[in-house]
Amino acid sequence: MEQQIKSVFDLQQKHKFDLRKTDAKTRIGKLRLLKQALEKAEEEIFAALEKDLRKNRFESAVTELYFTYAEIDFAIKKLKGWMRPKSAGRTMSNFFASNKIYYEPKGVCLIIAPWNYPLQLMMSPLVSAIAAGNCAILKPSELSEATAGLISKLISATFEPKEIACFEGDAGVSTELLKLPFDHIFFTGSTAIGKVVMEAAAKNLTSVTLELGGKSPAIVDGTSDIKKAAEKIAWGKLVNAGQTCIAPDYVLIEENRLNDFVEHYKAAVQKLFFEGVEINKNDYAKIINDKQFKRINKLKEDAIADGAVLTFGGEADEQNLTLMPTLLTSVNERSAIMQEEIFGPILPLITFKNLEEAIDLVNSKNKPLALYIFSDNKQHQHKIINETSAGGTCINDVLVHISNPNLPFGGVNSSGMGSCHGIFGFKNFSHERSVVFQSKLGLTKMIYPPYAPKMGLLKWLKKLM
Repeated sequence: MEQQIKSVFDLQQKHKFDLRKTDAKTRIGKLRLLKQALEKAEEEIFAALEKDLRKNRFESAVTELYFTYAEIDFAIKKLKGWMRPKSAGRTMSNFFASNKIYYEPKGVCLIIAPWNYPLQLMMSPLVSAIAAGNCAILKPSELSEATAGLISKLISATFEPKEIACFEGDAGVSTELLKLPFDHIFFTGSTAIGKVVMEAAAKNLTSVTLELGGKSPAIVDGTSDIKKAAEKIAWGKLVNAGQTCIAPDYVLIEENRLNDFVEHYKAAVQKLFFEGVEINKNDYAKIINDKQFKRINKLKEDAIADGAVLTFGGEADEQNLTLMPTLLTSVNERSAIMQEEIFGPILPLITFKNLEEAIDLVNSKNKPLALYIFSDNKQHQHKIINETSAGGTCINDVLVHISNPNLPFGGVNSSGMGSCHGIFGFKNFSHERSVVFQSKLGLTKMIYPPYAPKMGLLKWLKKLM
């Protein structure tokens, strides 16, 4: 495998110089090829996602496949404008010059995708890489085995290895890939592995985009519509059984609204994911594997041992890798469940007396990938936005900010670096190259030596520069 990886990498290193010369029409053609390949394989894609995560066809369509189609269509529509050199302002040093910013492809890029949205989180950065004119090597997660195999098959049938290739396998394959001097690495996954990727990239001075995670809070104040807040948080928390990097990880709620929230959350869960007294396994995903199942369940059990109250749910069906939607109250903030990302269907509820208390708790933790605010008070909304930091934020909703390609999606510090989707993804896979077309009337000679006769110019230059 090591030799095969190196061989493909070398092929792409040679081919990247041809790709950088491609125009928008050529790149749009490649994007259309990718979409056509996905459309032909729709039934296989739905089957693979069902096998890996027990995803319902509708959920797979909306959150994985149609999301990808929208990303491709948006890039096709906008690519000519993205590629066009942008004019920049002048300074005294190039007052008569023409100043431009050119977008050149970074070259050979590595895209490492996770298992929770195995199609979307591979295809979305690939769309940006193609749009920007790059070669790419893909590494899907081995944990979503069926989808990884299908992606590999689709890529090999659609593109030549010198342009786009896919390598399946365990962490050993990722390790071999990370040894190579890629021009850019795009990684989606945990913060812990993100640090490993960044360390490996540093050895080759490779630029990175890290889409990570963290503990994304939802703040529910006293002015919010509590029923709507509970239903939206229930959906955002439980889609894909909580295995979503921007799922609400815990809820901070004004203390006099706790009981109402609990009752409305229970009702929402019953409505969305139950048939009678049984969870509807056709609509409710499973945990990816036994290791993750045991990790999440242990977080719950340890939290209860630390004093948390099991207010709703809690059942664990290990045979079917199904963890029931669960609410915990009176959670000890020092418990592991409040220190690490849950990535499952357990939701801790923390009460607060005033908004400053909630803001202080959010700021006591690492900066999250998402922060959700449920409030009808605009002053409260802006106070939270201005006094916290997060990759992205929704007011009175959850998750939906990821669906707008006109908005950048990405984290900050421990929740990531760099942005993706739309032009932000295109720029991530591009180098913004400054180009000055100097005029024959350039003024730069005024700063050439000898300096003694020009000392009188300094006062004037200080004002103009």
